[in-house]
Amino acid sequence: MDAQGRGRADDIDPADQWVLNPNTGEYELRLPPSGAQSGVPRPRRGSPSAATRTRGAPGRDRAAPGRDRDAPGRDREDPGPDVPGPRRRRAEPPEPLPGRRRGRKGPPKKSKAKKIVLWTGGTMALVLVAVSGAAYAYLKHLEGNVQTEDVGDSAKDGFSKDEAFNILIIGTDKRTGAGNSGYGDKNSVGHADTNILLHVAKDRTNATAMSIPRDLIVDIPECRSKQEDGTEKVIQPSENVRFNTSLGQEGRNPGCTMDTVKAVTGITVDHFMMADFNAVKTLTTAVGGVDVCLAKDVDDDDSHLKLSAGEHTIEGEQALAFVRTRHSFGNQGDLDRIKVQQQFIGSLMRKMSSSDTLTSPTKLVKLAEAATKALTVDTGIGNVNTLKDMALELKKVPPKNITFTTVPVIDNPAEKVHATVVPNPNTAQAVFDAIKNDVSFSAVKQKEKKEKAAVAARLKGSRSAASEIRVDIYNGGAQSGSAQETLNWLQNDEGVLKSSQLGNADAPLSKTTLEYSPDQADQARKLADLMGLSGSAMKPGKSEKNSQGLPAIVLTLGKDFKGAGVPLTAATKAPDVEKSTADKTVCAK
Repeated sequence: MDAQGRGRADDIDPADQWVLNPNTGEYELRLPPSGAQSGVPRPRRGSPSAATRTRGAPGRDRAAPGRDRDAPGRDREDPGPDVPGPRRRRAEPPEPLPGRRRGRKGPPKKSKAKKIVLWTGGTMALVLVAVSGAAYAYLKHLEGNVQTEDVGDSAKDGFSKDEAFNILIIGTDKRTGAGNSGYGDKNSVGHADTNILLHVAKDRTNATAMSIPRDLIVDIPECRSKQEDGTEKVIQPSENVRFNTSLGQEGRNPGCTMDTVKAVTGITVDHFMMADFNAVKTLTTAVGGVDVCLAKDVDDDDSHLKLSAGEHTIEGEQALAFVRTRHSFGNQGDLDRIKVQQQFIGSLMRKMSSSDTLTSPTKLVKLAEAATKALTVDTGIGNVNTLKDMALELKKVPPKNITFTTVPVIDNPAEKVHATVVPNPNTAQAVFDAIKNDVSFSAVKQKEKKEKAAVAARLKGSRSAASEIRVDIYNGGAQSGSAQETLNWLQNDEGVLKSSQLGNADAPLSKTTLEYSPDQADQARKLADLMGLSGSAMKPGKSEKNSQGLPAIVLTLGKDFKGAGVPLTAATKAPDVEKSTADKTVCAK
């Protein structure tokens, strides 16, 4: 039945109200006429949308594209067409109905509908959910579905479009909802059962999803967890325990898990997304099933998964059984289950970004509801607009450059019967450093190669003598005393006598930098050699005047500083580790 023919607004299916506008190629929300009841008010033709009026200043009309707000004759306090009073300017012509053409030249005006792409985390799901939205009220409804948890300083206050970012995807083993009695520990407080650290590169050419085994032995640092009554509980550190106990155990919240990731890897986690078993079931059902491939028959009594070898489309309870089984693949351990989960996630991402999903209003609405209801996130990203911004940045990453890998581990040498693992001392740190230094694990476009070549070129050219280098040293986030230590080392060991240390920088830096003017390039290259700095640390620009009024290079020691005389050159190539990418189908073995 047509949505406009229904008797009550409560009976209207939101999916029935989405119509493809051939002029824009986008779906738009077509609300009932003014005489029909609706839960969402219909904007008047020529008037700002509800979303625009809400975000704009009270009583202020937004300038039309191409119109100067301060143009002569425009009243800056024009209340807009919804407010009685003299009209300041001629109203915009009404929007044409779908299928009708404008009389004026030029391309049709873009719809105010916005496509929202949400990446969300489930028990085993790192999900790409595409949602078309036009009505501000509906977006606020979606926002109401998302639960937030305040983890204090463990998460950032907001999201930046201009920086690399790290999201910790947590899937808990806590039982909620009907049908989950066969999974997990029925008494579990909700441990970190599945964990994926998603790193999205600053230039958005690539992303890395690193799985962290739940049975990884770690030291959990002291953390703070806010209680329901508003008080804060200080939870003491724990040594040599499983990673999954960083959540739930002793009242630990996701902030404690984020802090543990940083303690183990050195990588700062910006935000978290968390969900339980139901996420896999609801999301796979909403999208109409996910395609998987098996290299052999599976009949697992524990997970109740029964599938023949070959390709299958699974959803709901069967999808959850697929990602939960640990006795059907490889060595029947958690590490092999992680590989299957990664393959499942890649397939789910492909299905949700497929044309069948993106062109179906019904699927999009179901996905929007399922995804937002499945999530608990930190307060820094706990609104739809921020999730939208984050999703649009994630959308820029090509699936072929989204790499899945796992923390390199070895069996715990302290155990006779191996049940846990520890980071591989030979390879794990290289993986952590690559992620921390924004190094891609996949092939990237030629553009990035050219940019890297340009940076490397800064080190090419003549070098001055160490005695000719004039440099001012600042501490921009290194350990206390680092600037003085570096000054002593440069003067006493390296012969850089024209040097001085000037205390702390105005703002902390994550990486050490070397700023210089063009005529100091030969001095800067020599100092970079002494410090072990890469071309990316060199910042051509302006120098500053030292205490004698002479131009000086500015050396600012960042948080990456390891000590005087310790090279700071970061790896530019990721280590060779076992991995897969989101664009390829792999059959579970």
